[in-house]
Amino acid sequence: MTAPAIHLWRLLKWGRILARHGALKGIERDPNTPASVRRLVRVARFGARVPAVPRYADAFQAIGPAAIKLGQTLATRPDLVGEEAAHDLMRLQDALPPLPYATIKAAIERGLGRPVDEVFASIDETPVGAASIAQVHRAVTPDGRQVAVKVLRPGVEDEFARAIDTYQWAAAQAEGLGGELARLRPRLVIETFKRWTLRELDLRREAASASELAESMRAEPDYQVPAIDWQRTTGSVLTLEWIDGIKLTNREALIAAGHDPSKLAGILVNALLRQA
Repeated sequence: MTAPAIHLWRLLKWGRILARHGALKGIERDPNTPASVRRLVRVARFGARVPAVPRYADAFQAIGPAAIKLGQTLATRPDLVGEEAAHDLMRLQDALPPLPYATIKAAIERGLGRPVDEVFASIDETPVGAASIAQVHRAVTPDGRQVAVKVLRPGVEDEFARAIDTYQWAAAQAEGLGGELARLRPRLVIETFKRWTLRELDLRREAASASELAESMRAEPDYQVPAIDWQRTTGSVLTLEWIDGIKLTNREALIAAGHDPSKLAGILVNALLRQA
């Protein structure tokens, strides 16, 4: 069991980073903030050069992967963090610089129990995406199939476990103060965050969900779910069919590629209704 002093040290360290990015202003100015929390915030920002405009996403990114994931969760809760902070936190997507390929290669070999050269005919050393939990590389299997290889960041499970432990402690302390903080039920927020994060840290669950979704969506011929390569998938490595595409938010590119936005909207609505 982690000692309260360690939780406080972590919170002050993270608070210092938040303060340097101006991310504690709202908490300190909010009249509903308990006096004890306000004092802790003042200690965290003591001597810090606070910017005029808070940079919430940058602060969470500077703290680390677990904070980035928490920030993504809080982006959906403007009732907790306010509209301004929630909007800025939406920038936390694929927010981490990639790890060196040598590190990822070693992680793949540990996860699959075989040398990379035996598992893939080739693999692109430059990732196509790097996020808080994993990063993705494009590869080709020995039988010539294009695949995406998603690899957990080494040590991410331990880092998340330590961070969530402190988040839970802090949420319990905050809720115990009563008032507005208790009404917002921070312990429930962190418990939900913990449950979904632990699911994401086991890539076999993601693979199983994708396979189940593919079965359920067979009646929607225009909706394609990448096939899972189960021979190259474990708890820390997920290999699935490579599919080229354009983000739905990039309307100009969709039109330039000859797609009808109205038809795409219909496909999306039908797919969502079928999943529901």
